[in-house]
Amino acid sequence: MKKDHPIYNLRFGLLCLSSLLFSSSYNLLIPELPGYLSDLGGSQYIGLIISLFTLTAGLSRPFSGLLTDRIGRRPVMIFGAMVCLVCGFLYPLLGTVAGFLFLRLLHGFSTGFTPTAIAAYVSDMVPANRWGEAFGIQGVFFTSGLALGPALGSTIKLYYSYDILFYSSSAMAFLSMLLIFRLRETLLDRTQFQWRMLKISKNDIVSTAVFVPAVITFLAYFTFGMVLTLIPDWSDFLGFQNKGSFFVAFTIASLTIRFLAGSASDRMGRKFIVKIGLFILIGALLVMMLLQTKTGLLSAAIVYGLAMGILSPALNAWTVDLSPSSEKGKGISTMFIALEAGIGLGALLSGWYYQDAYQNIPHTMLGCAFLAVVGFGFLVLLRKPR
Repeated sequence: MKKDHPIYNLRFGLLCLSSLLFSSSYNLLIPELPGYLSDLGGSQYIGLIISLFTLTAGLSRPFSGLLTDRIGRRPVMIFGAMVCLVCGFLYPLLGTVAGFLFLRLLHGFSTGFTPTAIAAYVSDMVPANRWGEAFGIQGVFFTSGLALGPALGSTIKLYYSYDILFYSSSAMAFLSMLLIFRLRETLLDRTQFQWRMLKISKNDIVSTAVFVPAVITFLAYFTFGMVLTLIPDWSDFLGFQNKGSFFVAFTIASLTIRFLAGSASDRMGRKFIVKIGLFILIGALLVMMLLQTKTGLLSAAIVYGLAMGILSPALNAWTVDLSPSSEKGKGISTMFIALEAGIGLGALLSGWYYQDAYQNIPHTMLGCAFLAVVGFGFLVLLRKPR
């Protein structure tokens, strides 16, 4: 890591640290929300915990992409972090099922805005031939929040209370926002925000240029929606005291491969690396389904982490590759729309099928494995553009 390399500087370091704190902020809550909602009397709505969050995240993507390309990367990142900060304080105040579900909708705006602007900021800072490497490094920090958040969240709940858990989420979002204020804007041709910017046309919603990586993103992250929704209960069923154990193993495995996978996609091509990731993803889901023990679940978490660690930076870089330079935000937001749609539908359908019957969980894992096979077949049959 040479000091004069455009990737390895203080600005990129601050962005990565802010990214870690931001993802930790909302992932802190994930393992304990099903139990919290059940205590409120809404156990039948567990599938909505993730799907409502991803619904508003997905709906807000066209706006975040448009604003990222017009008013700049920093204000969009700050807005998303601020949503996390506010929601953390509101959860204890709105202590009803209806209030909780409303806040899950509101909370989704956070990931609808900040990750879009972060990806655009990274692509502005780094040469195009190193995008895979840069997204791999930034992804290491963002994904660390997937481990730090759930593990820390379960620990806080174990020794303190739900209220302290929610306030801790707000504190992390606040620290993330402070770091963003230290960054300078990278969008040169920007305009001041005007309310009419929120009026978008159908051409502003999605970028057809990034159709292929968006399809693969949807299929891959459908499995992640299932994991976020069912693995906490599945972990409890298998005897784990800390419901975040799966996510710790998953994230450690993901961290070990992201940098190498992103750099490999720069040299060997995005499509080739994505096919490898999908192949491993299929294996992970089959292991998850067949080995119904503590050791089996942790083994599946490791393989699943490797798969998602390979897929994420390659898909991010592939999306930026295909996006016109003046519409990076639009292209990135399209990819994230596919991501949120995948997570949301995966969470909703798996939660609907689960219905507190543990014997149904392996069936959902098999269904997700089939979708990964569909994605792999799609890439194999895909012809190179002339």
